[in-house]
Amino acid sequence: MSETKNITVHLKVWRQKRNEKKGRFESYTVKDVSTDSSFLEMLDLLNEDLTKSGKEPLEFDSDCREGICGTCGLVINGVAHGPQQAIATCQLHMRKFKDGETLTIEPFRAKPFTPIKDLIVDRSAFDRIISKGGYVSTNAGSPQDANAILIPKKNSDLAMDAASCIGCGACVAACPNASASLFTSAKISQYALLPQGQPEATRRASQMVDQMDLEGFGNCSNHGECEAVCPKQITIANIARMRREFFKAALRS
Repeated sequence: MSETKNITVHLKVWRQKRNEKKGRFESYTVKDVSTDSSFLEMLDLLNEDLTKSGKEPLEFDSDCREGICGTCGLVINGVAHGPQQAIATCQLHMRKFKDGETLTIEPFRAKPFTPIKDLIVDRSAFDRIISKGGYVSTNAGSPQDANAILIPKKNSDLAMDAASCIGCGACVAACPNASASLFTSAKISQYALLPQGQPEATRRASQMVDQMDLEGFGNCSNHGECEAVCPKQITIANIARMRREFFKAALRS
């Protein structure tokens, strides 16, 4: 276990107001940062310093701070969610950085992620994709016994892995094409693998993919950056499944 100590970090942070077409980087220094503190707690310290000096605090998204909700999301030194794999920004701790290190902090950038302020972007495009089929609307009555519907363990495990996607948007921020294929495919896969999702499979695949394209996300070209930065380690095998489901939907229609 690493020893707790206090470090100083120099920050280059993106600042931008909603109505401004261009943002800018501003430089700050935060001192006496405990290596046991999280990255977002370090930004809280920065905002305390800014408030005390009469300056406008930095705006950034956070909620659960436990890597569950997907609200947080920053590009740190060019990497979505920072240097540690399989975690969200809120789970990143300052022990991963060196004393005196300079950190460049940016929002998730993509055309569909319109800037709101500073490090906050509007990710409601994901909500609109979900609204096109990321659910089961069939009235199936009261819950059945867990063993009443026989599902192969492999399928149930894969479905649960896909369902663990928290919709943070890191896959889009990391992709050179700003593709939302990993997110969309995870939301399609979690139902495509289970019998409960079959009655609406055709509508789900076609409408969710169409909405993804309508939002302005780019096409997947199998670079794999999305998988590398995903905090839940969603695999790009889901993208292949999404394509199969979309092709089957096209044949059926």
